[in-house]
Amino acid sequence: MFRKSSKEPQFDIFGSVPSLLTEGAVLKYNDKKHWHNQFRQEVVNRIDETHYKVLFNDTMGAPNASIRLLAGMMILKEAFGWSDSQLFEQCQFNLLTRSALGLINLNDSLPAESTYYLLRQRIYEHQKQNGEDLLGKTFEQITHGQIKDFNVNGCNIRMDSKLIGSNIAFFSRYEIIHQTLCKFYKTLDEQTKLRLSDSDRNQLKDISEEEAAKTVYRSTREDIKSRSHSLGVLIYKILNTFADITTEPYQLLQRVFDEQYKIVEDQQIQLRPKEEISSGSVQSPHDPDSAFRHKGDQKVKGYSVNITETISDEGLNLITNVIVEKANLPDTEFVQQAIKATAEVTGQKVETAHTDGAYQSPDNDEFCKDIDMVFTGIQGEQSRYDLELTPEGLMVTDTQTGERVQATLAKKLKNSKEDRWYIKTTKGSRYFNQQAIRTSHLRRTMTNRPTEETRKRNNVEATIFQLSFPLRNNKTKYRGKFKQKAWAVCRCLWVNFVRIMNFMKQTCQRTIKTMEMPAKVVAICEYFSLKLNFHRNPDRQFSKVILLPIIIIFSIYINVPF
Repeated sequence: MFRKSSKEPQFDIFGSVPSLLTEGAVLKYNDKKHWHNQFRQEVVNRIDETHYKVLFNDTMGAPNASIRLLAGMMILKEAFGWSDSQLFEQCQFNLLTRSALGLINLNDSLPAESTYYLLRQRIYEHQKQNGEDLLGKTFEQITHGQIKDFNVNGCNIRMDSKLIGSNIAFFSRYEIIHQTLCKFYKTLDEQTKLRLSDSDRNQLKDISEEEAAKTVYRSTREDIKSRSHSLGVLIYKILNTFADITTEPYQLLQRVFDEQYKIVEDQQIQLRPKEEISSGSVQSPHDPDSAFRHKGDQKVKGYSVNITETISDEGLNLITNVIVEKANLPDTEFVQQAIKATAEVTGQKVETAHTDGAYQSPDNDEFCKDIDMVFTGIQGEQSRYDLELTPEGLMVTDTQTGERVQATLAKKLKNSKEDRWYIKTTKGSRYFNQQAIRTSHLRRTMTNRPTEETRKRNNVEATIFQLSFPLRNNKTKYRGKFKQKAWAVCRCLWVNFVRIMNFMKQTCQRTIKTMEMPAKVVAICEYFSLKLNFHRNPDRQFSKVILLPIIIIFSIYINVPF
């Protein structure tokens, strides 16, 4: 049964932590600027627990543990790169970690480990069945409140993506087929296995006892091809024999068979050529959601994480959106979703978006027609010809010779509605399509932009670095799209929290520096700033005139010499 937890902690006179600490430790523990107090205030207390009400029965069952506390544990786990055992140890014995989660008394109980895992499992099953990402909604809700309270400007944004590897090994085709078959076979009970012939059961037993990696190592290419073919024949028999089974391992086996094999005449099984294997095919039976991508010198079997954040020269910048998709999804697919989500989180219309050239496409141009898209580069080698479409036609400028000619309209290609043009060169006719014209226009626009404007995108790469800082070999500890998204959301919440802490620290320092008072008076000012929100008063001159005499009188009263 769902029950909301209280944001205000109840102090226990016998179990209160400050009552057991020394004076110096108490000052640090109660310091509102310290990270544990800030985390509880800016992250944990902002979590709206009603989003998770759908995971619990309305009438039956014991009341749930604090959702705020459990979600805070998930965030801290990824913030510090802890393992599960380290997380529970820190939450049980580290006073600052307990305070950050709202456990301010020594006798405040921590939820059982099974409760923590059960909540994660329920969130995953809910997303799988209903398509609703509860952790993603929590990120949007927390960030929306932070943007509103700190007056973050969301009109200007920048985005970038990063490939991250899943926690899987690099399997060959044979290993993928072998491992998937073994995974399905192990799910069958002994009675169900009797539906297979004796020869097939014996063959499957031998296959399940085989180490695929060692087989690949000691076999020739022809041996592996022959073995793969025999596995395909066996899988085809199994799929027909257990067609009434609809479990996930069976569906995965069916998917691998369709991706790796094809049926030709007379029901013959053949291995597909490598050219026909999609990058979105199964890379490992242990993580069917992952995909393969070869980008430059980087080969990744995993996912692509896209980060969107605000741009402000002086104010606070926060991450507003995080998207996790298969690694083979192009960056162009992130633009529209990221801009829509950012506008909803900030409550402001996006006016300018800074990205690299991988995000540009005709569809995105139409969607972003009211947004100033600032690209810092265009994919591909720059063409020798500069193209400009004018009312008179297409004007082509040879950048090497400076010659400028008008192109001739050519016949449209079969089954194509787009116009194309051509010019005569010494090597024959040179044709230009709409994509070439568009690319030339983008390069010309990019060249005319001020350097300061094009450099604004660069800082998002620092955000990507902060996001992936705990990774080893560019791989996470998780498998599956849901767990990868949960990891990315928790990391982004922590990055935003650190930025808020630094921003508040800088704001307080600027306020004290502006007042230009002696050190002891500054200490007194800090006292008044906590009580009267003095450091947030926009009218600083008024504050000096009115509060300064009060502070001086107070200092005289407590015998503090100037």
